[in-house]
Amino acid sequence: MEVANQTTVTEFVLLGLSAHPRLEKTFFVLILLVYLVILLGNGVLILVTVSDSRLHTPMYFFLGNLSFLDICYTTSSIPLVLDGFLTPRKTISFSACAVQMFLSFAMGATECLLLGMMAFDRYVAICSPLRYPMVMSKAAYVPMAASSWVAGGTNSLVQISLAVQLPFCGDNIINHFTCEILAVLKLACADISINVISMGVANVIFLGVPVLFIFVSYIFILTTILRIPSAEGRRKAFSTCSAHLTVVVIFYGTILFMYAKPKSKDPLGADKQDISDKLISLFYGVLIPMLNPIIYSLRNKDVKAAVKKLVSWKCFSQ
Repeated sequence: MEVANQTTVTEFVLLGLSAHPRLEKTFFVLILLVYLVILLGNGVLILVTVSDSRLHTPMYFFLGNLSFLDICYTTSSIPLVLDGFLTPRKTISFSACAVQMFLSFAMGATECLLLGMMAFDRYVAICSPLRYPMVMSKAAYVPMAASSWVAGGTNSLVQISLAVQLPFCGDNIINHFTCEILAVLKLACADISINVISMGVANVIFLGVPVLFIFVSYIFILTTILRIPSAEGRRKAFSTCSAHLTVVVIFYGTILFMYAKPKSKDPLGADKQDISDKLISLFYGVLIPMLNPIIYSLRNKDVKAAVKKLVSWKCFSQ
C-alpha cells in the first residue's frame, strides 16, 4: 500500500545555491563571463584550425575536436545553471534532465579519450618522427577522433538508459546545479547496484585506461627528449607537447582533487563542504574549457601566428 500511494516523479528541483541568494547574483555574473570566454576562445581556436592550412595536421585536428567538445559540454549545462541563478524555483522535467545527463556524460568520456589520442599523436611525433606521416595519416586520425565521439556517446547512452529505467517515486530534490548523475541516482527508490557497477567499469575504461596510456606515452616521450644531445633540440621537442601535458595535468588533477579530498564529519562543516563541493564541481565544468584555448594559444607559436593572421585579416577587411 505504501508503494502504491507514492507518486511517480515527473520533474526534479535543483537546489543549487537557493539558500544563498546573494551568492547567486554574484555567481551569475561570474559564470556568464566565463561562459562567454569559453565560447569566444574555443570558437576562435576552431576557426583558425579550419581556416589556416598550416594547422591542417593531426594535432590541430584533435585540438579542434577538443574545442568543439568543450563548447558542447558547457552548453549542455551552463545555460541551465545561469537560469537557475535567476529563477526562484529551479525545476527541470524528467526528460530534459535525462538529455542533460546524456550530453554531459558523453562529453566527459569523449574528452578523456581525445586526450589519450592526442598523447599518442605526440608520442609518434617525438619518438618516431620518420614514421609520423604514415602512422598519423588522415585515414588514421579521423577515425581515431570519430571513434572517441562514438565510444563516449555509446557509454553515455548505456549509463543514462540504466538510470532512467529506475523508479523515482519519492524525493525529487537534486542537491546540485544540474542533473549530475550521481545526485540523481541517490533519489531512486530501487536498488542502484547495477548502475554503480556499470559506472565503475566505465570509469576504468574511460578514465583509468586513458590516464595509464598517457602516463606511459610521456615516459617514452621524456626518455626520447632527454636523449637529444642539444639543449635547443630538447627545448623544441618538449615545446610540441607542453601544452597537451599542461591540459592533462589540470584536467586529471582537478578530478583527483574533487574525489580524493576528505569529507567533514562535523554537521556545520559538512554544510559548508556541501556548498564547497558544488562550487568546485561547477568551476571544474567551466575551468578546463576556458583554460584549454588559452593554454594552447600561449604555448603554441603556430596557433598564435594563426590567430594574429585571422585578427589582422578581419581588421584589414573592415
